[in-house]
Amino acid sequence: MSDKDSQTQGKVFDAETASSLVKELRKNFGSGRTRSYEWRVSQVKALLKAMVDNEDQIVDALRSDLAKPSLETLVYEIGLLKSSSEVILKELKHWMTPEKVKTSIKTFPSSAEIVPEPLGVVLVISPWNYPILLTLEPVVGAIAAGNAVVLKPSEIAPATSSLLAKLIEKYMDHSFVRVVEGAVDETTALLEQKWDKIFYTGNGRVGRIVMTAAAKHLTPVLLELGGKSPVVVDSNINLQVAARRIISGKWGLNSGQTCISPDYVITTKDYAPTLVDTLKTELQECYGKNPLESEDLSRIVSSNHFARLSKLLNDDKVSGKIVYGGEKDENKLRIAPTILLDVPRDSLIMGEEIFGPLLPIITVNKLEESLDVINSGEKPLAAYVFTTDEKFKELFVRNVSAGGLLVNDTTLHLLVDTLPFGGVGESGMGAYHGKFSFDAFTHKKAVLYRSFAGDSSARYPPYTDTKQRLMKALVAGTVLGIIRALLGWS
Repeated sequence: MSDKDSQTQGKVFDAETASSLVKELRKNFGSGRTRSYEWRVSQVKALLKAMVDNEDQIVDALRSDLAKPSLETLVYEIGLLKSSSEVILKELKHWMTPEKVKTSIKTFPSSAEIVPEPLGVVLVISPWNYPILLTLEPVVGAIAAGNAVVLKPSEIAPATSSLLAKLIEKYMDHSFVRVVEGAVDETTALLEQKWDKIFYTGNGRVGRIVMTAAAKHLTPVLLELGGKSPVVVDSNINLQVAARRIISGKWGLNSGQTCISPDYVITTKDYAPTLVDTLKTELQECYGKNPLESEDLSRIVSSNHFARLSKLLNDDKVSGKIVYGGEKDENKLRIAPTILLDVPRDSLIMGEEIFGPLLPIITVNKLEESLDVINSGEKPLAAYVFTTDEKFKELFVRNVSAGGLLVNDTTLHLLVDTLPFGGVGESGMGAYHGKFSFDAFTHKKAVLYRSFAGDSSARYPPYTDTKQRLMKALVAGTVLGIIRALLGWS
């Protein structure tokens, strides 16, 4: 019986049940089966097959949970997961191979290598906004590294959570990969257990809860959080292209409900009206005159999130700053793409990650002032700049600290598997994607090999002045020093 089955049949998933699950997986992991290349490849291929066989069901589940357009599901959820899985299948044998490293005269004669080994039994707690990609990409990384995995999908995307539980039970090796559905109680029960790593994607509030629970067992964590990702817009650019790319990253990715979504724009007072006019034109081109009826725009995930966004929009400090959009349909949980100009920095909308279709614009006298605006807040998960000025580009890259930077576009750094994806400071810790996913769930074990030849009595008591000189020379690692010590020269 699966963990899901036991829940649906009335058995409570509590700390005792969670403890039994972890013990079972630890016992199974101890068999060594997950360490083989063949097992890892078979499981990655099984997950790929699950995506291919059930594409329509996945599209339907995300439409049910988020009204997510099929293009976004097929490209940004299933497509990106397939791509990352194929990279793993291509490179895994190389990644698993121990890395030979140099040794020195200090340990002569010797050889050494770094042996990658799985951490053990890991927990992945995933979010609702990309309930396929951000759920399964960490799972694929953990499996590729040879771990047993427990997945806790988000209850806020119930259709996708239920589908994932069914697919993983059907396609994956149940001895090593499990799904636990549920909400706060089930997550709490899981967090009380000792894991070899916890991977959490979500907000900082829950991230702190995860980290506190992990600290009790000295469990390492990888936290993918978020933050207010800024977009700095210069005046020397192709504005139409820039506007489209901002729209794509903001509204074209889950209606702003994305951790690396552009959160706010900074531009000069002089250029702001031109930028706003172009954004208006391009938004109408993308979503029509009545965007609330557009099938290309995701809805807000829940009534709670709708109320939170409405509160940001109704704040007295910004309610008169709306220059485009602002329409809402509470029954359908839809909010039109909304632009706000000259938003005060002490407003509610600037005090938290927006995570929705609202885009405030802050104006400055000189573009260089944007760096002070960004650096006065917490370090974001992403930061974007549109400019053709090489000096300002270098200034931005050198002075803005964020999980990732992108010049002249938004969000696309997520697609580059040779770049680490992760936060810094409040936006998270640790990184994944490509080999970084493998490394995130791998211990790099240091191994030194020596024979019984070349043993030196200088290591062993009783210590003498000659031994001391020789050992100092050996630790210093200089051949000349060793010769001098052997000859008795100081």
